[in-house]
Amino acid sequence: MYQPLADLLRPTTLDEVFGQEHILGKGAVLRRLIDSGKVPNMVFYGPSGTGKTTVANIIAKQTNRTLYKLNATTASTADIKEIVSQLDTFMAPNGVLLYLDEIQSFNKKQQQSLLEHIENGKITLIASTTENPYFYVFNAILSRSTVFEFKQIDSAAALKAVKRAVEHMEQRTALQAVPEEGALEYIAGACGGDLRKALNAVEVLFSAGIPDGDKLNLTLADAKAVTQKSALRADRDGDNFYDLLSALQKSIRGSDPDAACHYLARLLEAGQMQAACRRLMVIAAEDVGLAFPQIIPIVNACVDMALKLGMPEARIPLGDAAVLMATSPKSNSGHIALDSALTDVRKGRGLGFPRQLQNVHADTYTQEREQGYLYPHDYPNHWVKQQYLPDDLEGTRYYEYGPNKLEQAAKVYWDAIKGR
Repeated sequence: MYQPLADLLRPTTLDEVFGQEHILGKGAVLRRLIDSGKVPNMVFYGPSGTGKTTVANIIAKQTNRTLYKLNATTASTADIKEIVSQLDTFMAPNGVLLYLDEIQSFNKKQQQSLLEHIENGKITLIASTTENPYFYVFNAILSRSTVFEFKQIDSAAALKAVKRAVEHMEQRTALQAVPEEGALEYIAGACGGDLRKALNAVEVLFSAGIPDGDKLNLTLADAKAVTQKSALRADRDGDNFYDLLSALQKSIRGSDPDAACHYLARLLEAGQMQAACRRLMVIAAEDVGLAFPQIIPIVNACVDMALKLGMPEARIPLGDAAVLMATSPKSNSGHIALDSALTDVRKGRGLGFPRQLQNVHADTYTQEREQGYLYPHDYPNHWVKQQYLPDDLEGTRYYEYGPNKLEQAAKVYWDAIKGR
């Protein structure tokens, strides 16, 4: 029976698990818990292919617990009842270790069906999820569990796993692998921290390769062909998609054009051009804003051009927009002023209008009175002092001039005119 290489090479000890030293290294908390044999209910959180299922298998082996596996995308409450029925029988003399994959797919009732049994210790729950558990796992489960985050595996750790896979395939096929320079490193980098993908790529290379005697050439071109875009994590329903958008905006806000290009490139390679366009337009108004107000029509034009061109040419105007904004002066004074005003409006402040601002046509023939509006264009510098805010907000200041050159110039101008 065929067994995928990734499953065949699944680690059987904690020392064989790659890339999770922060929780499984010598002296780390999860490592100490497993070694003690007193394993609590846990939630494993992190990208796919980082070792969550593998560690659950190792825990079951080291603690002599009967392991049951359920995938929440296909399992039901009946499956949980079936496991519960085996408690206190010879089938599970030491209790049950339940590994529940993709727990976020269980609804509240299904998750709550586990509570009684994980509280009395007859079921030890190890739930895994690729989503943030604090958003997707109900509090009743979280309060009874310890959350451990599995990190995306870096290229160095992935390369070790790739080389191990190559050695195994050499033994299986009796062929000596001759990797082209950079081929294995490319697989390790392009797997995006998912070792399962990396090992699958190695297996495909050996399966599709044409032996040259007792040798097998592993070319860089073939490595690129079998990995393709496997490194990209940008599912619109996943945390990583929003992490990318957040990283793009924070890099531009932080005036780092290199990081801005990196995250924009990841979004474009993942096919998320429209999302990138929308975020770039938000950044123009939110983060550059009044420090360089011309940025808004400029970015709008870049986005419009990108949408008309499509990829790959769309990358050109979008790259220009990202770099221009990252290197532009920054100001959030405009939207901060509006947010402050919105806060007052939502509190019910700002009743009515100053008489002079009302529409004159609102006067009735029986209640007609002098409006008293002063037309600024009739006065020097097109300004005259009069009340604009409602009476209960008179004197309130929402807008503060930003420290950039443009807004400070405006401040000097108006301070002189208004006699401040």
